Amino acid sequence: MIEAEKVLLSPREDVWALVSEPYHLPDWWPAYTGVQPDRRGLSQGARWEIVRNPAPGLLRRPRGGGLIVITQVEHGNGFRWQDLGQRLECGVRLENAGTGRTRAKLYVEGPSWRIWVEGARGLPENAAGRLYDLCQTAAAL
Repeated sequence: MIEAEKVLLSPREDVWALVSEPYHLPDWWPAYTGVQPDRRGLSQGARWEIVRNPAPGLLRRPRGGGLIVITQVEHGNGFRWQDLGQRLECGVRLENAGTGRTRAKLYVEGPSWRIWVEGARGLPENAAGRLYDLCQTAAAL
């Protein structure tokens, strides 16, 4: 499992509003450039079509589509999904980190060889950085 965490400059409710909106997933999860959620939105068992960034590294695949399945939702606290094409489990967990702050924990889990081949090793750290930037921008407004 590869994990990253960052303290964000926004209350948990605001961060949850961002991460729980399906169409915002590509804004903070760097593996995807587009998403089309099914009618269930963010709920366990929902299936979302995604557009994937090309995988970095030696075995690059062209940009393409794929499917993710939402495997767990804890309203206000986080959710998990399985990327069926990459055969990886991914997720975000939110915790209070003081007044007006949120600790975001992001992860990718799967066989170590798959994480390396799919170029997923840096995803949690990149996602944490993107979330931080989005929350920093919102806090400055």
